[in-house]
Amino acid sequence: MILFHLFGGRTLRFSDLERAIPAISQKMLVQQLRQMEKDDIVHRIVHHQVPPKVEYRLTEWGQALCPALDALLTWAALRKEAPAPAVSSSHPDPDDPA
Repeated sequence: MILFHLFGGRTLRFSDLERAIPAISQKMLVQQLRQMEKDDIVHRIVHHQVPPKVEYRLTEWGQALCPALDALLTWAALRKEAPAPAVSSSHPDPDDPA
């Protein structure tokens, strides 16, 4: 979810991300952002002012994920529209004692 909000070269403050993703706790958002920063997907910009201001944007590497995530969104949209696939008998249920 964080990546989708930062796509397109957007730079967002931490509080903007908190509002954009209300289902995530502050602790989890911090953990995810730190991990993405460590993985060079997100760049953290600290403005030394009062009150403190921290912004996040995607790195070039993070922006390179756009086509893959766009494809995933397209797949999900198609999947949502498609009827549920029939259960195949060629793959037996491992929990079935038969």
